Amino acid sequence: MGMTASAPTPIAFATGDGYVLNGFGWRHDPGEAARPIVIINAATSVRCRYYSRFAAFLDAHGFDVLTYDYRGIGESRPASLRGFEAGWIDWGRLDFEAALQYAIAHFPGQPIHVVAHSVGGFLIGLAASSHRIARVFTMGAQYAHWRDYAAHKRGRMFLRWHVFMPALTALCGYFPGNRLGWLEDTPRGVVRDWTAPQPRFEDFWRHRLPETERHELVARFAALRGETLAVSLSDDEFGTPSAIRRLLAYYRNSPRTHLHLRPEDIGETQVGHFAFFHSRFEHSLWRIPLEWLRHGRLPAQARGDLLRLKAGMACSCDGVALPEAACASPSSAQAGRY
Repeated sequence: MGMTASAPTPIAFATGDGYVLNGFGWRHDPGEAARPIVIINAATSVRCRYYSRFAAFLDAHGFDVLTYDYRGIGESRPASLRGFEAGWIDWGRLDFEAALQYAIAHFPGQPIHVVAHSVGGFLIGLAASSHRIARVFTMGAQYAHWRDYAAHKRGRMFLRWHVFMPALTALCGYFPGNRLGWLEDTPRGVVRDWTAPQPRFEDFWRHRLPETERHELVARFAALRGETLAVSLSDDEFGTPSAIRRLLAYYRNSPRTHLHLRPEDIGETQVGHFAFFHSRFEHSLWRIPLEWLRHGRLPAQARGDLLRLKAGMACSCDGVALPEAACASPSSAQAGRY
């Protein structure tokens, strides 16, 4: 594979309800059906442009790549967010689904891979076409259940994200994160979903969606059968091991590998939740998703705590009965230091 990245091209595509999303594409000359197309799902309220260098890195190594902004964010933001309705359910079953359909239509026959950051890993399971995905890499992927936050920061994080953020959102009609330097400005529905107190996401929707619709959403996660590598960092206060495995529990038919790293494993003092996609990690952390997306394996030099979860493996997570949950202990899964 070559090492020269092509220039990105602006793209636009409509969702099932007619909303137009915008993003960027990196594409090689068409005609190679074996070349994977990688869709990058962003974290909550992070613009797709943040992932451009990582996308160019994948492009330089032979992948076609698609980035896009969810409705209400960045390139897909309306003129005003005040009163604009959009939540995580919309981002998954409408926006990510539309990205999948775009890839299917414009890259026919090519394997579809997904790189997902934070909530982007949760959105995969909400899309009706997730069964078309061949391989997934996630970084810090979870859906922000507050009890999974890092214990030494949990109180402060709860006040910031579950008290102050929804209070300010109620006043403004959206969360003005850009002015605070925290996030992009965020639709109020996303704030509502982020601050849900229930450990199982579908329970929050008990009085908001019909029971059959809620069951259908949960069942969609089981449609993903492509293999998944979930990476977490020990200094990530959002993507803790319990948070990662809480989400992995829903993907019960995907062969899942959880690799938990410490910054010192790669000679760093800190990485956290957001820095993984910074270009300074091109020759260290980025080699992990590159090898996974290419060959479905970890690089020989990778170090960390490893947990492999076979498709269909079931257990419970922190005492919460999840559907076919996969928060496995070393006694029920292949675990060890890699």
